[in-house]
Amino acid sequence: MITMKNKPGILGQARDILVASLVLWCAVGLRAAPAAEPIKVGATASLSGVYAVPGKVQLEGIKMWVHDINERGALLGREVELVYYDDESDPESARRLYQRLINDDKVDLLIGPYSSDLTLVASDVAEQHDFPMVAAGAAASNIWSRGYRNIFQVDVPAYEYMDLLIKSARNNAGLTQVALIYPAADFSREVAEGVRAKAAEQGMEIVFDEEYPLDNTEFADLVRRMRLSAPELVIGATYLDDSIAFVREAKRQQFSPQAMAFTVGPALKEFGDALGDDTDGIIGVVSWMRGGRVPMAYDFSFRYKELFGHNAAVQTAYGYGAGQVLEAAVRLAGSLDKDAIRQQLRDMVFRSLLGNYRVDETGMQKAKTIFLMQWQNGYRLLVSPPELRDAEIIYPFKPWSER
Repeated sequence: MITMKNKPGILGQARDILVASLVLWCAVGLRAAPAAEPIKVGATASLSGVYAVPGKVQLEGIKMWVHDINERGALLGREVELVYYDDESDPESARRLYQRLINDDKVDLLIGPYSSDLTLVASDVAEQHDFPMVAAGAAASNIWSRGYRNIFQVDVPAYEYMDLLIKSARNNAGLTQVALIYPAADFSREVAEGVRAKAAEQGMEIVFDEEYPLDNTEFADLVRRMRLSAPELVIGATYLDDSIAFVREAKRQQFSPQAMAFTVGPALKEFGDALGDDTDGIIGVVSWMRGGRVPMAYDFSFRYKELFGHNAAVQTAYGYGAGQVLEAAVRLAGSLDKDAIRQQLRDMVFRSLLGNYRVDETGMQKAKTIFLMQWQNGYRLLVSPPELRDAEIIYPFKPWSER
């Protein structure tokens, strides 16, 4: 503060004018001094269409990460702002919107969409602009087989998704006859390839193997034909709606194999909401669970439920973990320079909420592990690997007629 007293005559008036001018200049200068622009993170989310349920919770995971960064003091001294659009579960929409994020919104960082199909085209855009992107919920290896240098994976490769399940079914329950179903999507097709290879390695026989349209939820004929092949283990490389529809039809036809396991669907609360007690005994193959002894899992789950009103799903961890990986690369790079961030994403070893991060020269994940969960008495419990489990896996699946 500047204070002047006893300012007589013209000289005093001149001093008054000078002081007033200085105070006004300082005030204007303080108001005009711009705050640092936020760091913009761009993403799309499937808020409608076939991937709407997992897409929404993946977005919530990204939002939680942004919230946490800003709560603890920003990134590189700047707040983080999330810019996102609904890609409607449509690859061409995703392509157009990632162009918009880069060209129009001028985002600084990119996180990929949910699903391998959408990430495949989104990563085309990132590569065209030489813009590093962390893939959140994407696992199909064709994303990383094109020689691109700007796409980095946090999930388990789809080819390996069912390895733990198949070894458990073979070694713990002696199951050898497998039925395999999957929708027409890159992720599901690659999971199916991995199932065929791992089953052969374990001396198991694929007695039923069928692809169906991505949006199919009518399984009456498929279940009828599957029953004739008498499988002991049903494996579905599924999403949410198709896994629910299959279980309903299996019950209607009283089809009770010794085990049923699916991707995506069983890990979501909507699966339990839709099927109630009929979930009991169904196995899910997941990349994250709160009980998996990964960093921050219980704290994160508590805070997430406080913020969003429901429990975190594996897709939530995809979003949050992808954000953490991207944040670590930026902090290690010390800047938003894309070359420096890209190099860190390629070289760094990190452990996020989702799990271990270490990629090969293509950007494909090499350090992440998978988990098995099972619905038991209305709860989703971690059942494998054995050293982490909440409960032992239950074989066989209880027949519908005995429930």
